[in-house]
Amino acid sequence: MKTLNPTTKKTKIIYWLFTLWMALGMVSTAIVQLIKSKDEVANFTGLGYPSYLMIIIGIWKILGVIAILIPKRPLLKEWAYAGFFFVMSGAVISHLIVGDPAGRTLPAVLLFVLVIISWYFRPAERKITIID
Repeated sequence: MKTLNPTTKKTKIIYWLFTLWMALGMVSTAIVQLIKSKDEVANFTGLGYPSYLMIIIGIWKILGVIAILIPKRPLLKEWAYAGFFFVMSGAVISHLIVGDPAGRTLPAVLLFVLVIISWYFRPAERKITIID
């Protein structure tokens, strides 16, 4: 039986901890967006976006979580991470532009940071390998 060296084991633990936390955050916010929670509609439209965009983003968040959690398909995972990066950085920037207080901005910042950490610590088998 192959044993993992401490660095690899630690990296995998960090990856799965932050990836599952990110997935939970993405799915929970997607559900709130898909059911068009009154508070979420107010938050979303307060940022200047139409409420129908919540459905599109909610569906894409769920599909992105599935893509990241399933085995194999590294190219699909990269696309999902890119989508999460753009959605969450856009959310953070939108909150900052409209001058939202920290309490409304921090959830987007947290999800953005979780996306970056999950992407950074992903195991080799979840990365695209480019052969020269």
